[in-house]
Amino acid sequence: MSEVNSVKEAIHKIEHFCAYQERCHDEVVQKLRTMKMDSNEIDEILAHLIQENYLNESRFACSFARGKHRIKFWGKVRIVNELKFRNISTYNINLALKEITAEEYDTNFNALAERNWHSIKESNGLKKRKKCCDFLLRKGYENNLVYEKVKELEAGKN
Repeated sequence: MSEVNSVKEAIHKIEHFCAYQERCHDEVVQKLRTMKMDSNEIDEILAHLIQENYLNESRFACSFARGKHRIKFWGKVRIVNELKFRNISTYNINLALKEITAEEYDTNFNALAERNWHSIKESNGLKKRKKCCDFLLRKGYENNLVYEKVKELEAGKN
């Protein structure tokens, strides 16, 4: 990337960067650092982006949670951890989790669990249970949900 000479140029580029998809503050700061901006310029640009509504942490968190759950079928645990990793506030994380309805969460969880259970080609019951549990836990679903569902799948459809 070529170096940016002025704050005005940087603002123009970063507006396009933010308009393309929702961004969190950390992503924008990191991008500005790659553009060789100093901290005063970064603060000025961030203030401009927030004022012009290019940058909004609440909107980012809600969009992130909806997208990761609906498209990648992530559970709440993983979504929370990823948002914390991006330095999103607890208030915005809680707001984002409200975007996922309980019915949608249960439906996606059950569909994912059943699909995974039936796709595992393992004759050993313990290994199959472990593989399924590990998969669902990596996806970020709560321990109690995972273990209850795997017991149900084991009992009903072995």
